[in-house]
Amino acid sequence: MKKDICKPELLAPAGDLEKLKVAVLYGADAVYFGGQNYGLRAKAKNFDLDEIKEGIEFAHAHNVKAYITANIFAHNEDLDGMGEYFKTLESFGVDAFIISDPGVFSIARKFAPSVEIHISTQANNTNSSSAKFWHDLGATRIVLARELSLEEITSIYNNIPETLELESFVHGAMCMSYSGRCVLSNYMNNRDGNRGACSQPCRFKYHLVEETRKGEYFPVYEDERGTYIFNSRDLCMIEHVPELLKAGIKSFKIEGRMKTSFYVATLVKAYRNAIDDFFVDEELYHKNMQKYQDATTSASHRLYTTGFYFGKPDDSAHVYESNSYVRDYDFVGIVWDYDDETGIATVEQRNKFVVGDTVEFISPTGEPMPLVVSHMCNEKGEEILEAPHPKQMIKLKVDFKVQPFDILRKQI
Repeated sequence: MKKDICKPELLAPAGDLEKLKVAVLYGADAVYFGGQNYGLRAKAKNFDLDEIKEGIEFAHAHNVKAYITANIFAHNEDLDGMGEYFKTLESFGVDAFIISDPGVFSIARKFAPSVEIHISTQANNTNSSSAKFWHDLGATRIVLARELSLEEITSIYNNIPETLELESFVHGAMCMSYSGRCVLSNYMNNRDGNRGACSQPCRFKYHLVEETRKGEYFPVYEDERGTYIFNSRDLCMIEHVPELLKAGIKSFKIEGRMKTSFYVATLVKAYRNAIDDFFVDEELYHKNMQKYQDATTSASHRLYTTGFYFGKPDDSAHVYESNSYVRDYDFVGIVWDYDDETGIATVEQRNKFVVGDTVEFISPTGEPMPLVVSHMCNEKGEEILEAPHPKQMIKLKVDFKVQPFDILRKQI
């Protein structure tokens, strides 16, 4: 089977420059991220032009591709300066734009003709005819609608040109609206989800109110805390790499530009290992499945589902009881430097930890390395017993070699 199947691209999210570098170092083949305009994650830190340039250069230096999101549904005022923006990104060497809107598509083709265009999942491509339509206009990849089954994806793959690639989400948060086209946020909070400012009303708590009984709130589901009727589980397809490959998916996409560096590192490494193991030996992939599963559940997540891949989801694909995450570990720090002679690591704190805590170092390769924190100092060299301040720089004694961008986690 694998003789006819090429190893897929592993595509990782980058909400800021740090996360981009983490994604690259932990095994992504490509990263996707947004500038400060035109993308659908306005609340992410995103990148200014200098950071975009640095991100592209860092990715290319590690033989990783860089894709820029420009997938809003644009209003006329959004078009001002868009052509020059695309032209600038072309000069930086960006590998592709991710676009939904036909008008934005035409501007990108005009001002940055050498840059590939990938059609965003927001464009809800659900059939081979629409895929070929975009290909005829010059698109090189379709990011498939999330509402497709593997059977439907296979059918699309068998009816499109070989020069057109298919990309699909394999992990991360799911939107309850069709291909993410939601107007609830705009209606309820005046924040347009289709222009990058979604307030996630699908995660709100809802009750039913009868028109003549104002003030009486009836639960939609039998639970005294109310019901989160739109709150989808997260997608996880790490157990189904063979099926995804058979369906013709060339790029495995992880959602999560709003997530932490710990999340990005953990998920990219898990899928990197799963894909690589499969292409070494399918039996090795199945043998190591528990390791992949443990990794995917160690990062903050909602309960998992396989989405639409094996048919339309039933009521088990939603989380009705709460909108909170499952968290087994806290992200407590990231390594910026390590002195081989002294065994001292410079760590930037992300959540509180104290002397006596057991932390684990996560690296791009190898297993997590535990350490009982025995000694740490602040930037002045003063001994401290705890690290309570966000982004506090700490000198930490580590009795094994670590490297920049290693992640520290602590079991909750």
